[in-house]
Amino acid sequence: MSAKKVAFYTLGCKLNFSETSTIARSFENEGFQRVEFEEAADIYVINTCSVTENADKRFKTIVKQAQRANEDAFLIAVGCYAQLKPEELAAVEGVDLVLGATEKFKITDYLNDLTKNDHGEVHSCEINEADFYVGSYSIGDRTRAFLKVQDGCDYKCTYCTIPLARGISRSDRLENVLQNASEISEQGIKEIVLTGVNIGDYGKGEFGNKKHEHTFLELVQALDEVEGIERLRISSIEPNLLKNETIDFVASSKTFVPHFHIPLQSGSDDMLKRMRRRYLSDLYVDRVNKIKAVMPNACIGVDVIVGFPGETDEHFLETYNFLQELDISYLHVFTYSERDNTPAAEMDGVVALKVRKKRSKMLRGLSAKKRRAFYESQMGNTATVLFEGENKSGYIHGFTENYVKVKAPWNPKLVNTLKKVNLTKIDEDGLVRFEMLQEELV
Repeated sequence: MSAKKVAFYTLGCKLNFSETSTIARSFENEGFQRVEFEEAADIYVINTCSVTENADKRFKTIVKQAQRANEDAFLIAVGCYAQLKPEELAAVEGVDLVLGATEKFKITDYLNDLTKNDHGEVHSCEINEADFYVGSYSIGDRTRAFLKVQDGCDYKCTYCTIPLARGISRSDRLENVLQNASEISEQGIKEIVLTGVNIGDYGKGEFGNKKHEHTFLELVQALDEVEGIERLRISSIEPNLLKNETIDFVASSKTFVPHFHIPLQSGSDDMLKRMRRRYLSDLYVDRVNKIKAVMPNACIGVDVIVGFPGETDEHFLETYNFLQELDISYLHVFTYSERDNTPAAEMDGVVALKVRKKRSKMLRGLSAKKRRAFYESQMGNTATVLFEGENKSGYIHGFTENYVKVKAPWNPKLVNTLKKVNLTKIDEDGLVRFEMLQEELV
């Protein structure tokens, strides 16, 4: 009898991708054959996200896509949205099983009966039971892996559902992280991206308690010593948890690259207080200045939310001008959307949707200018590019250590190699061209 086929679809963040990959390996260990989501499969697993309203809507579209490939397939929803609104997902036509935060890693235990259900069956815990840690890492894209080091969050930002969906802050044990990093490097993967919900909080809950056994700095110092890893990249880290010692260490590190992604959310202190962020704009400026002082070519990405309740035109312009003055490289712009069971959803000063969209468009325009200016500042520099595995319209793409995206005519021999290049010009599509400086690095 041929093996049953399973396919996966991931919505949302790098952390979700690392967890999907781990869940997929548990299926493979049970003898399932993994196939692409577009193909006919016996089981489809959709890993959901709850950060934006859009992710909720996309879920239904993806369910329909699975049903087109095989209308008799067994459909499973896991992830953040599955924890927050399990009954809502269970009611979507075609969904058979919904698993919450703790159940998703035991998914294969629920597969005794793959008979289609009239209504989705729900297995989800109270979120305060999500107090144990499950390590994950993604392997799929050969050039880069996402390594989960931390989960959950103890912060109470007024707009955020993540603590409701993922529970308290807890960390992987340092020895496990190092073991996972070694396993990844043995697969020939050149770059590891550290991921989690609040990775700067690493160490908390490492042994099931609240005290920190290790700090984030100790984590990066230990990872820097792992054999066989060419590059380590820190994903998103809160500005109040990104310490000077960590920045200095990255500047002198063997493997950590000069790229930081630091959520800001607003350049207005009034808004930061309404959001219950744990810093004000001055601290953010200090972080950026410190990074640029020790790594002048560092790439700095910024998360920002527009249209938060109470954000006046003056507050928005404060944010716009703050970002315009700041030596940053690009923005991730989020248009605020109300989420159930968050304090922000009850706040007065609701911003009209068309105003939110206009502000979002203005910041996206600023992001394009910032990225262009950053790329221009890199022209003539020598850099190392890690080339990706996909042929996109006859071109191969790659990223420098400081996250400049480059392109060249497709050459399969470049895939998953690191090459020394000289950055020469910005193409009409905004990507960077280069001259190869040496044939083979790795």
